[in-house]
Amino acid sequence: MLNSLELTGRANTHVTGVPELAAPLHNEAAQAALALREAARVDGLELEVVSSFRDFARQEAIWNRKYQGERPLLDREEREVDIAKLDERGIVDTILLWSALPGASRHHWGSDMDVVDRSAVAADYRPRLTASEFTGEGPFARLNGWLSANMRRFGFFRPYTKDRGGVQPEPWHLSYAPVAVPALHALTPEVLMEAIATSSMYGREHVLARLPELHSRFVRAVSSPRTGTRPS
Repeated sequence: MLNSLELTGRANTHVTGVPELAAPLHNEAAQAALALREAARVDGLELEVVSSFRDFARQEAIWNRKYQGERPLLDREEREVDIAKLDERGIVDTILLWSALPGASRHHWGSDMDVVDRSAVAADYRPRLTASEFTGEGPFARLNGWLSANMRRFGFFRPYTKDRGGVQPEPWHLSYAPVAVPALHALTPEVLMEAIATSSMYGREHVLARLPELHSRFVRAVSSPRTGTRPS
């Protein structure tokens, strides 16, 4: 079980570097991720982890840059939004469509990772992690289908499969159920409030005033795995 510092990304005692993936992951998720990658390789895909463990400071930096308009804000259709036309509530809600609150990112747990198929694109291609890349004629559409058919054998599932009024669908985002399911239950509004209250995130007071609502919409409203068992 992760403690409150690990849950909110303020400690990294629960993660280990995985050289083969060039990614830090939870100690229990690492072997499952390697097995998933090997199975993908057998089927002709080169699974690459483009994001894994992310600490509180990194999530806070992403948040603050978006809050200041230094990084683009996207609406539900992945169209750029003019931040000058948004009030504080609008800025917070728009950021949360695609980026988690500092302290609330599932990447803090080391159980979650964003993946692409490196073999499907040129060496200099920089994944944007958009829905269009994973559907239709997108370069990662084959990976999308392969993951749907195979990821659960290794303990992984997708927490963001459809729009539940919070985070938008992310077919690239995988979560290791044996770690992520108990972590989600442990990340209560009270634990998250303690982490945010001592932070330097922009919009902090507004977020704290709305935290029960935001926690319900953007933390708890996720898909459940069909199985939470460890891979055999």
